[in-house]
Amino acid sequence: MKPFLASLCLLGLFLTQCRSEFNLKGDFIIGGLFGIHDASDTVHHDRPEAINCSSHQFSASNYRRFQLMRFSVEEINNSTSLLPNVSLGYEMFDHCSDALSFPGVFRLMSVNGSIQPWAEPNDKVYKVIAVIGPFTSTEAMTVAPFFMPDLIPVVSYGSSSSIFSSKVKYPSFLRTGNPNKDVIDVIVTMVQHFNWSWVAFLNSDDAYANDGLELFMRKIKTTEICLAYTKSVNQNTDYSQIFKNIEDQRINVIIVFASEVAAEALIESAVQLNVTNKVWIAADTWSLNKRLLKMNGIRNIGTVLGLSQPALTIAGFSEFITSFETQSRYTENMPQKFCNQVSNWDTGRAKDILDADPSFSYPVYSAVYAIAHALHKVLQCGTAGCNNIIVYPNMVLAEIQKSNFTLLNRTVLFDENGVLRSGLFSLVFWNSSGDAEEVGLYSFYPTVTFFINISKINWHTDGEVPASVCSPECSKGYARIQNRIHKCCFTCEICPAGTYVNVEENPYKCVLCKSTEWSEEGSTSCNLRQLEYIQLTDTVAIAIMVTTWVIVGLTLSVSVLFSINYNTPVVRSAGGPMCFLILGCLGLCSISVFFHFGLPTPASCILRYFPFIWFYTVCLACFVVRSFQIVCIFKISAKFPSLLIWWKKYHGQWLLISAAFVVQAVLLLTFSYDPPRPYNETSWRPEQIVLFCYMNLKATSCSLVLPISFACLCFVFSYMAKDLPKNYNEAKGITFSLLLLTFTWTIFITVYMLYRGKYIQTLNAVTVLLSLYYFLVGYFLPKCYIILFQPNKNTQQYFQSLIQNYTKTISQ
Repeated sequence: MKPFLASLCLLGLFLTQCRSEFNLKGDFIIGGLFGIHDASDTVHHDRPEAINCSSHQFSASNYRRFQLMRFSVEEINNSTSLLPNVSLGYEMFDHCSDALSFPGVFRLMSVNGSIQPWAEPNDKVYKVIAVIGPFTSTEAMTVAPFFMPDLIPVVSYGSSSSIFSSKVKYPSFLRTGNPNKDVIDVIVTMVQHFNWSWVAFLNSDDAYANDGLELFMRKIKTTEICLAYTKSVNQNTDYSQIFKNIEDQRINVIIVFASEVAAEALIESAVQLNVTNKVWIAADTWSLNKRLLKMNGIRNIGTVLGLSQPALTIAGFSEFITSFETQSRYTENMPQKFCNQVSNWDTGRAKDILDADPSFSYPVYSAVYAIAHALHKVLQCGTAGCNNIIVYPNMVLAEIQKSNFTLLNRTVLFDENGVLRSGLFSLVFWNSSGDAEEVGLYSFYPTVTFFINISKINWHTDGEVPASVCSPECSKGYARIQNRIHKCCFTCEICPAGTYVNVEENPYKCVLCKSTEWSEEGSTSCNLRQLEYIQLTDTVAIAIMVTTWVIVGLTLSVSVLFSINYNTPVVRSAGGPMCFLILGCLGLCSISVFFHFGLPTPASCILRYFPFIWFYTVCLACFVVRSFQIVCIFKISAKFPSLLIWWKKYHGQWLLISAAFVVQAVLLLTFSYDPPRPYNETSWRPEQIVLFCYMNLKATSCSLVLPISFACLCFVFSYMAKDLPKNYNEAKGITFSLLLLTFTWTIFITVYMLYRGKYIQTLNAVTVLLSLYYFLVGYFLPKCYIILFQPNKNTQQYFQSLIQNYTKTISQ
């Protein structure tokens, strides 16, 4: 029943005599769907009805494309090299509506006046070998599925939505026009070229433009472009509200990605509403629209830029249109029946057709030739003619997909998605003469090439490129602080010292410099810090190390001198064998000085502190013993004689010194928990890294308790022995040395807290060196002076006389 009804419908609607311009007999028929009239107005019907396209608005640009297909077929038929002895025919329909123009589609699908959807593919005798059209993406989405099951090639010259790249849904769909992806790439490149970041995107409410909007939003995600406003427009749109919103948001660049009809309505409204001082970017659907170019007041809206397919002169087409005008005068009064094969083209308008928007001319022309070349290969044509074989549409499809020929000096080659690899755009500017002047180009093949001659563009802003930004660009060294939903709307904040902002990578973040780098406030990059430390070849380092060797030499000299005069009263009163222990400790302490210079290492950092703290503690223990012995002999023994007996019997001095040595060694084991290590000091000078040896005072504080305690005891015993005989009063020398020692370390600690430059290591070495010199000079050199220059005072008699005088003084 259904096939019968479909056949009846087709017979009733189409088996009529129609104008010859829509039909041409031939060996092989190509279908054509062109929107010669536009029926975009929404009309509601109570029941399904076919539409009378001729009663709607005539489209000169689409009619031009329609005539170009006729011309292309006739040109091929007149060719002796392409399809020799084979004639191409066509059957074309006015496809003016995406929802109501299906009768023409059914006619192209029909086999002997009926549709046979359940017939086997190889049993069908197809009416057409291929179909050219329709123009818009919405129309193609409704038409193409009818031809896909039988793999009838549908070569669209204007459908550009991304959905047609799906070969699963559209296996026999091909395109000779540029896809939306390429168009959006060009638009985004133009916007970026002029540094526009705050744009509006107005699109028609159809599959073509909605796809363009989606691609645009996806494309700008990784750019500095912000979509400030977007709106779909149709016949019910309130344009005044749209332009008010655009003006309120201070948007100066408007991208109009819409069908030709929708773009005309939008631009006309802009002129009527006195919208001025804007940059308009036109898609290829309306960038060459002659009616808008010549419209009164079009110059007031601002600057119009657009992209179009390069204008190509097709030889013979003008003559073809002129001759057709002459022929049509003889048929204009013929009665016509409704079949959507009526153009309503009046006579005397050939010039109007030739002057219509030439966009998509090459896609139509190349679509016809692609089918012809494919058929030429299927029929295995040669110079003598073509073979007589049965041709199925899928055979033509296979050859179209393999197309590779030259047409008008351009290669016709389809990619894996069925898109013609043309990828060439002209960038145009609507000049004051009412022409779309070519000012640049964009090519995708073989490599991406972009060029635009700005000098040819007469901006509405007195020659200056208009700006369109939400927020002005931040100054150098300032980071953006986003304050609205759009990343283009921000305030600027200077990056503090030690950070920088890289506008290319992330203009919204102040990045911390590495520990080896530094930067000033408001920097765009970090600088390497200069390494600072006292090198071994430094003059000051050499001087200190030489002085250290001097103290080592003096220590050895005093040891030799004391060895020679070991049994003299001066050496015995100075401590006897204990003197050699003190001198040895002073010599071992001097090792630490050498490790204050050069590049710090873990080992050098340990040796910088470990020997000095350990052996200096033993040295102080010796001086505590000496001070105590003197006080004990002269003062304590009389009151506590048993203490003196015990001290001598058990060698108390050696017990104390040994205990100090062992205890300090144990305390120094705390170094193992957090030993001194190299440390980069960066807080003192931002441009420098001062190489220090870091010592954790909390971890090593235990090892400092003992030397500080011994120093305090020395002071106590020294005070108690302030009135003892001069030659026995070593406590005075010890006290003097300790005062200098305290003063020196107080200065060092104060400077260390205020200054952290590289010379703090020099000061530390000097402080250690002075600590050694104080005891050597304050305790040993006076005794050496007596031994060498006052031998009369280095006698038993002289010491006895001093003791006797002290006893008399005490008794009095």
